[in-house]
Amino acid sequence: MERAFTPARPGRVIALIPAHDEEDQIEGAIHSLRAQSAPPDLIVVCADNCNDDTAARAEGSGAHVFETVDNAHKKAGALNQVLDVLLPELDDDDAVLVMDADSVLAPTFVAEAARHLRDGIGGVGGTFTGRSGGGFVGMLQRNEYARYARDVARLKGRVLVLTGTATLFSAKTLRHVVRARAAGLLPGGSAHVYDTSVLTEDNELTLALLHLGYEVVSPKGCRLTTEVMTSWRDLYRQRLRWKRGAVENLNDYGLTRVTAKYWGRQLFTFLGIAVTIAYLLSLGLSLAVDGTLHVEPLWLAVTGIFVAERVVTVRSRGPLQMALAGVLIVEMSFDFFLQGVHLKALWDAALNTERSW
Repeated sequence: MERAFTPARPGRVIALIPAHDEEDQIEGAIHSLRAQSAPPDLIVVCADNCNDDTAARAEGSGAHVFETVDNAHKKAGALNQVLDVLLPELDDDDAVLVMDADSVLAPTFVAEAARHLRDGIGGVGGTFTGRSGGGFVGMLQRNEYARYARDVARLKGRVLVLTGTATLFSAKTLRHVVRARAAGLLPGGSAHVYDTSVLTEDNELTLALLHLGYEVVSPKGCRLTTEVMTSWRDLYRQRLRWKRGAVENLNDYGLTRVTAKYWGRQLFTFLGIAVTIAYLLSLGLSLAVDGTLHVEPLWLAVTGIFVAERVVTVRSRGPLQMALAGVLIVEMSFDFFLQGVHLKALWDAALNTERSW
């Protein structure tokens, strides 16, 4: 296993792809990097406890393969192992692109991300669309991702979280994170880039960068496609991890000037859940009293606003998806599902139940 890196020129971009049993997807991720208008200088696949042909297929696609040793900390641990070797060999003006094995980058991603990576920018992330497949649950996720991309565009690239699907960092910034953790200025307890004790390492790293005074952005040209969950069970597990991890990350950092708006969003989500419960109780009470369904004018107005927002925000997906979004039961059921997962995440975090990836 080769564990040294010899960059070709200053100011280069090194792409890291952590991969655990990703033989079916790793070639697509690598090919999207090689097809960039400004390809990275080195592609490193971090093969983590693989039991399939991930490493062989990565090498066959022209990538450098780094195999983890005794890693028990999943993606964060795998990235820490390769970054511990890589960062000391990089110059301050070099950059590191971290992307998931199930991501396929648009051809302009690297060039656009590098163009926006300057002093004061902690990381340049992507906005993503969902890959085809997954049936009904896949369609709902693709609509959700389209709404996220719309929000990012309206905010001119300002984001709350650097997505783990693909983000470009400067080597100088990542070293700053390592020093801050070593000095106890950030959670994590060890001198590495990623905190291995959390469920959502990308969200935690975003908070770390913001607390160190950096900004985070996702420019318009940094587009990619990513995997969607193909079953309700898988989606539930994914979102429970995301939502609980976000809450626990905030608990680790406490209430600061950075986390205040994130705590505010948690409160807003909780109020949304309370409104949903009140809505359902009012419908249930109406049926229980006289066996008929009576909707109060207030709830009719709330429902109308909800439907209009669902239709307008999915316009980029075309007329068919807009029509489906106008069907109340479709979008509201998905919203109820996500709110239920969020409530479960809050409950699990409060009780400190056993966590799972």
